[in-house]
Amino acid sequence: MKVFIHLARNKDADAWHQSWLAGTLVGINDPTPYGYGRAEKMGCELLYSKSHPESVMLKTLRLAVRVVLGFDLVHAYRQRREILASDVVWTHTESQYLGVAALLLSRRKPKIIGQSVWLFDKWPQLSFAHKFLYKFLIDRVDVLTVHSKLNYEIAAKIFPKKNIVIVPFGIPTETMLAPKQSLADRFIIVSPGSDRHRDWPTLIAACCQLPNVELVILSRTAPKWLAFRKKNVKITVAKTNDELKSYMGRAHLVSVPLRKNHHASGITVIQEAILFGLPVVATDTGGLREYFDSNHVCYVGVGSKKDLLLAIQKVLANPKGAAEMVLRAQAHIVKSGMGAEAFIRAHVQISGELIESERSVGT
Repeated sequence: MKVFIHLARNKDADAWHQSWLAGTLVGINDPTPYGYGRAEKMGCELLYSKSHPESVMLKTLRLAVRVVLGFDLVHAYRQRREILASDVVWTHTESQYLGVAALLLSRRKPKIIGQSVWLFDKWPQLSFAHKFLYKFLIDRVDVLTVHSKLNYEIAAKIFPKKNIVIVPFGIPTETMLAPKQSLADRFIIVSPGSDRHRDWPTLIAACCQLPNVELVILSRTAPKWLAFRKKNVKITVAKTNDELKSYMGRAHLVSVPLRKNHHASGITVIQEAILFGLPVVATDTGGLREYFDSNHVCYVGVGSKKDLLLAIQKVLANPKGAAEMVLRAQAHIVKSGMGAEAFIRAHVQISGELIESERSVGT
């Protein structure tokens, strides 16, 4: 089965691998983008999209088209030969599958698996023209995949006849660290993440009520001014995996504050924290309970500074209970099969069913 993996322009597979080798690809990652390379051992022949060199003029043109359409058509067009030669195309977000669907309007069509992340969160705010265009293009996508039941329910209402499948997102889970049990006079809370649905103000407001806590936000998108005149709050970036491991190694807790969403925002950081052996306090939104329930993660209400403050105090005051919660979460990862392997295997299975279905129709 020939699979073309169409990723965002800044997720070039060769650059990803080099960053992984150099330790500058921060987080628990696979040597291949999002673990898609694991499909080779599952019987697939893989080819990845490439980030073509471009002048300032061409880059400006590509980005302008992207702004108008809401997806990267030019990047997809540059992969047209490889896309047309494949049996199935895998995409990582709506920006990629909408581009591929637009490219294939009047050509031989490989099967398309369109993975949606943010599209259905922002659907109500889209213009009539964008909704019309996206419905037209999604009609040409063979299977829509989502990471949460909430996203599934929204998508099913908009596209009642579309084949939609929940595919839980997973990262490499082969290595787990034992949780720590240590009493301390001062505590470090680490909060990584750059997703658009992070609720930094609520987390900062809660931690400012805890003089014995240092909050370290590791984010490319958190505004630095949020930490202005807040002595126990630091906003920075982990530039290497060694830096991330250093922060996680000194942390007592990981917090994942979120605004309301439907796409399991924060699930990558939650999985990483558990694998690092750290207890997690997270906002109860986005369908995160489909991955971990309240036996595995300490959940709080959306936008509630009081709930978050009390939850942090509760977890920090009981290191033994926190360690037991982590162990339950780690056991759940193993028992449920959560992780990159299952995430990729689901793609292989869906692809095989699509191709087999086409063969059956052909005969």
